[in-house]
Order: sequence, then structure tokens, then C-alpha cells
Amino acid sequence: MASKSNSTFSVLGSDLAIKGDIKASADLHVDGSIEGDIACTSLVQGETSKVTGAIEAESARLAGTVEGSITARELVILKTAKITGDVFYDALTIEQGAQVEGRFAHRDPKKSAQPAAKPQGDSKPELQLAN
Repeated sequence: MASKSNSTFSVLGSDLAIKGDIKASADLHVDGSIEGDIACTSLVQGETSKVTGAIEAESARLAGTVEGSITARELVILKTAKITGDVFYDALTIEQGAQVEGRFAHRDPKKSAQPAAKPQGDSKPELQLAN
């Protein structure tokens, strides 16, 4: 299945305006306008693109406007980017001239393991039922 996702690449052209969340199991190239959250493996945002919503990706290369939080393992913010929102990353590259209004936070692998522990918290009702 990994090889299939590597060969898939979706493009949202500059003439598109989308309202709603987008989930892609592979790579996504966005030149249009999106009002909604984006979750994908790899995101490339063109200079003309505007995203209003949260972005979650393994890798993201941003050149347009983003109004919302960004979470990425590898994040590249190009000089044409204008970002308003908090940025969570493992590896970060910012070109000189990029505009970012928000907080930067390096993701700690130990802390990212904690959300995986939350489903164990769902076992509490099972414990209560056993009592």
C-alpha cells in the first residue's frame, strides 16, 4: 500500500475554491483556496493558495497564505508564505522573507507518544463496569 500512495498525487488548481475538510492518503498540491482542515502525507502549497484551517502532514512545503495551525514532521516555509497560527514541527526550514505570526513549538517524540496513551483512558469505563 505504501508504494501505491507514493505514486498518487492530487492537484487542486488555482481556479478551485473549496469549503470543507480535505483528507488525502498521499501527496497533495494546492494552488486554490481552501476553507477547512487539510490532512495528508505530503502537502505542497503554491504562492497563490490560501488555506483557512488546520494543516496536518508528514511533510509540508508552504508558499502561500495559511490562517490556522500547522503540524508537520518536516516543514519548509518559503519566502512568499504568510502564516497566521501556531506551528508544530520536528524539522523546520524558513526562507528569509517569510511572514509568520504565531508560536513555534518543536514536537517532542516522547510527548507525541502520550496521545496514544489516551485510548487507555477509555478503559476506565471497562474498569467501572467490572466493579
